[in-house]
Amino acid sequence: MARIETPKRIRGTQDIFGDDQRRFARVVDTFDRIRRLYCFQRVEVPVFEATAVFARSLGETTDVVSKEMYTFEDRGGDSLTLRPEFTAGIARAYLTEGWQQYAPLKIATHGPVFRYERPQKGRFRQFHQIDAEVIGAAEPAADVELLVLADQLLHELGIADGVTLQLNTLGDAETRDAWRAALVAHFEAHRDVLSEDSLARLDKNPLRILDSKDPRDRPVADSAPDIDAYLTPEARAFFDAVTAGLCAAGVTWTRNARLVRGLDYYRHTAFEFVTDRLGAQGTVLAGGRYDGLIGSLGGPETAGVGWAAGIERLAMLLEEPAVEKVMTVVVPMGAAAEARAVRIVADLRRAKMRSDLAYKGNMKRRLAKAAAQGAEYAVILGDDELAREEATVKSLKDGSQRTVPLADLATAMWDQYLANDNPDAEDLVSWNADGGVVKGPFRE
Repeated sequence: MARIETPKRIRGTQDIFGDDQRRFARVVDTFDRIRRLYCFQRVEVPVFEATAVFARSLGETTDVVSKEMYTFEDRGGDSLTLRPEFTAGIARAYLTEGWQQYAPLKIATHGPVFRYERPQKGRFRQFHQIDAEVIGAAEPAADVELLVLADQLLHELGIADGVTLQLNTLGDAETRDAWRAALVAHFEAHRDVLSEDSLARLDKNPLRILDSKDPRDRPVADSAPDIDAYLTPEARAFFDAVTAGLCAAGVTWTRNARLVRGLDYYRHTAFEFVTDRLGAQGTVLAGGRYDGLIGSLGGPETAGVGWAAGIERLAMLLEEPAVEKVMTVVVPMGAAAEARAVRIVADLRRAKMRSDLAYKGNMKRRLAKAAAQGAEYAVILGDDELAREEATVKSLKDGSQRTVPLADLATAMWDQYLANDNPDAEDLVSWNADGGVVKGPFRE
């Protein structure tokens, strides 16, 4: 009989488990908690869109559109693309779902995104992002709020040390046009030394030459004119308001005059949070103001600003995550006890106690597994205990044990857990037969 070959994981994808999953979950949980503090609503958008949504919003000449998108034709003949980022789909939804009535709209989301590029450490073809956007607010206060949110996220994840907020202005449309013309003139005068990629960008996307990594381009890019000489009074006032707001909120930043966004719909603020702890892939969170995006999708001119961050990159910076503690393991011995244990462990879980059921192996092995899980207690149930409608509660820390009536088990377990001064007790709920007594702010 021919051997059946086991399917392999697709290159550039990942199976997230164990410590990696705990790090991943911590990023998501912290982001979700903080976006609530800032009154950002959660939104869900499709994983795939019409290809035109991304082609028009990201630009036909960008590497993402020309080289990295997962695009396919469905059975109806329509060209669809797996989302390479969130902002375009959110902008499309803002137009098609009538969300203009909620402007200014503060929304956040997270989930998988897809780009076909060379996999490497911290970079996958299916990866995950968190994303926050403010649509319909032209005021610099929206930029400040998003940046303060990002700064608080990094601090509460414990990874702010060694991460720097780099900030620049791209000015308004008048500023950008004047600066672009000056850059083109500068690069044209030095086109004989530019790389092939920069020569291609010179006609279509000259601002991208400023952040070229090619050593041939750096002397020319470094000597290019700065935007400051072309800022209109309005654009300068906008940037001053953003930086003043950050200083007022206690957010540290540094100016990077070479930080750009190549597409014409970007305006004013551009920013990146960068670190040297991830090698060459140093950006952990980035964004900017895109006041011209919704207009490029056929809608009215609408202000917008947002950022995204790779969950995997943020997770790589986290300390070793704590394993979620199991409070109680129910250890039944015998068929009758195993049948009753299903009900007991269900009651403990309804009482908000993290509980597991040990149903395999002898008593010694089951207790050893419970201890390996870090459980506080084992609830031992055998034929003798069943006959008395009791359970033996054994402390897996000091070995002490006592008998508890099954009818009072949940209340007794909570009382013992809280009486032992567990460090997380203040975050948990005490429960009794009367319906639940709150001893602390239980976090769902």
